[in-house]
Amino acid sequence: MPAERDVFAVGRGQYENIGDIILRRPLLRWAREGGRLHVYVGRSPAGYDDGLGVGGADVVYRSLSKWYLALLASALRGRASTIYKPGEIQLTLIGMKEHVVMLPAAALVRLRGGTVSRIGVGARNFAPLPRAIMWPSNALASYSRWRDDRTAAYFGGEAMPDLGFAEGMPDEELREAIIEAPRARDVMVISLRDDTEVAPRPYPSKAWLDGVSDFARSEGLTLWVVTQVSVDDDRSRRLAVDLGAQLLGWDELADHGPQEARLRALYRRTRVAASDRLHVIIAAFTEGAAPVGLQLDDSDKVSRHFSTIGIEDVSINTTGMPAGDLAESLSRIAGKRREMLEKLLVARARLASVRADLSQLLTGAASVPEEAPVG
Repeated sequence: MPAERDVFAVGRGQYENIGDIILRRPLLRWAREGGRLHVYVGRSPAGYDDGLGVGGADVVYRSLSKWYLALLASALRGRASTIYKPGEIQLTLIGMKEHVVMLPAAALVRLRGGTVSRIGVGARNFAPLPRAIMWPSNALASYSRWRDDRTAAYFGGEAMPDLGFAEGMPDEELREAIIEAPRARDVMVISLRDDTEVAPRPYPSKAWLDGVSDFARSEGLTLWVVTQVSVDDDRSRRLAVDLGAQLLGWDELADHGPQEARLRALYRRTRVAASDRLHVIIAAFTEGAAPVGLQLDDSDKVSRHFSTIGIEDVSINTTGMPAGDLAESLSRIAGKRREMLEKLLVARARLASVRADLSQLLTGAASVPEEAPVG
């Protein structure tokens, strides 16, 4: 009987961001099906590892160098396979360092008969030079599936739905949510990002606040402002006051798992979830809410990830938009809730196919897809 494979993966992300847990957790679960999981999480805070679901038989590393050396040692024995972390690549010299540093290990893994997989990765920018720098890394990959169509066209290869679509309600409950009466859900969720990676982000105008409030009132929805990324909490609190909304904030002492559970419980009551954070609306969508990309700029991040699963016109650039136009746009998108949820089921079938491909790569035997687990 062949020895169990060692599967090396990265679970480290933005520790303050539940979205990073949501998109890493399913891939780590799939990786675990192919052998013993060796996962690097860094110096993660309390609750982050539990949110990812790591522990038990997993080998957990706080040190990147120890994880890397273990990968090299296992590769030399011919037992290693490795999986790049999912999420967004910043195509800068700093942002691509993981892929450059991994080149020797990836080459050794391939040379000794292992596999290198890149699943659920997307680009943030699309300049020609970074694509050239990424070429050796892409060439060493045994299997690549990009998380949106634009990234797939940029690097070459096939696209897949974002891994976050695999979480949330099991499919059977989602089918029930599709046919339930809209009035069964009485909440509208709002969440806005407040990180300042490049420059301070604009705050919504009075027309924006009025448009959101008018729509919620016309639909009989209770407004809730939520924090899914802890750095957004100050903005969430200000926004809740200005909208006269309920607040589900993130107490600095709260762990990731309980915070995600509180959010998902609210999302299951939500008819419309509007945010400029991709994984806020993906998480709410997988609990049955209509997703709306509520942008304060011209970013295409939300729209291209939903377009990849066949859902178009889900984002609104609210810059300079009158209140009445915003309320009308929200109503138009919310009216497509049922057909959008039908497309989520199709997206999950595509994700099950990616999971089976990975199982085949790691073990030589296809896995039997399960229902999507509750996050």
